[in-house]
Amino acid sequence: MRQPLICFGGTFNPVHVGHLIIARAVAEQLGAKRVSLIPSAIPPHKACPGVRADDRLEMLHLAVQGDELFEVNRTELERPGPSYTVDTLKSLRRLHGPDVELVWVIGLDSLVELGTWRQASEVVELARVVTAVRPPVPADLDDRLALMANAFTPQQLLRLRADILPTPLLDISATQIRARVRERRSIRYLVPDRVDEYIARHGLYRL
Repeated sequence: MRQPLICFGGTFNPVHVGHLIIARAVAEQLGAKRVSLIPSAIPPHKACPGVRADDRLEMLHLAVQGDELFEVNRTELERPGPSYTVDTLKSLRRLHGPDVELVWVIGLDSLVELGTWRQASEVVELARVVTAVRPPVPADLDDRLALMANAFTPQQLLRLRADILPTPLLDISATQIRARVRERRSIRYLVPDRVDEYIARHGLYRL
């Protein structure tokens, strides 16, 4: 059996405990021993992060320091232009070879937009796309997936539907954390302590 590598991409602006808890929950359910956190340089579907990539990268390193489950991958930061997932998966496949199962983790908001991604059908072939969903699963999910029939084959849609995994219900977002920093409110317990200290020391998200 091929060893799965969990790939969790995002702006991580900043990384917070919700990211880490969800990533660990997926790894436990799939029996994976590694989770690769992949910060994006220029996210195609979001506004630019607004802080330096080096800061986001350093916060990731601090967040997982000493935890053997996690590694930080700077593939997208080293590649010019928008951070398209299809390009990242091709790079990861060249790096790890055919004996590693690539698992790309997304959220429910990304799943319903997946058909708009660059070479979306190839993304689903390059990796097992797992959607982390906080229960309950929306009642209209199958209807929303059916709307993507022009972007994916029926078999691909079935795989996407089968790979929806329940993860802990955590109402934490990077947007919320940035707002709290601007308002001079505590973000303790929302982010790892080292990340909290880094944000304060460098004055991130104050403006």
